[in-house]
Amino acid sequence: MKVFGICGYSGSGKTTLLEAMIALLTARGLKVSLIKHAHHGFDIDKPGKDSWRHREAGAGEIALITDKRWVLMHEARNEEPPQLVDILERLSPCDLVLLEGFKRAVHPKIEVHRPSLGKPPVWPEDCDIVAVASDQAIDCALPRLDLNDPEQVADFVLKHVGLK
Repeated sequence: MKVFGICGYSGSGKTTLLEAMIALLTARGLKVSLIKHAHHGFDIDKPGKDSWRHREAGAGEIALITDKRWVLMHEARNEEPPQLVDILERLSPCDLVLLEGFKRAVHPKIEVHRPSLGKPPVWPEDCDIVAVASDQAIDCALPRLDLNDPEQVADFVLKHVGLK
């Protein structure tokens, strides 16, 4: 599986870009998976539901299975979160795994940078960033991609990972 990341500050447009890219890539016949890193807690379960009650009772893993989708929830009670490589090993085979976030992990990535957010660019400090997608012209030694052109970004990613 090829792995490529999209990183940037909150509000920069990572999710919107990835959503468009995934639609474009799957329309081209590629099988795409995504792993998102969240810095805050989240819960896909609902209080009172059977799975929530089982988790609250102490179950370490709970699988929910329907005819349309399935999910495996793992409770990290007194454990460190898994490393990215551990999650990659659990994924079903696909052509491309896109990562959202994981800006400190070692893998090729594009930084989504919006100067209007007033945040400094990450690319000068991260040698794994291979291009910058921005909505404005910026002074950058790396290839600059148009943030508003997801097809251009998708083509860059495919070429970089050797799928085009």
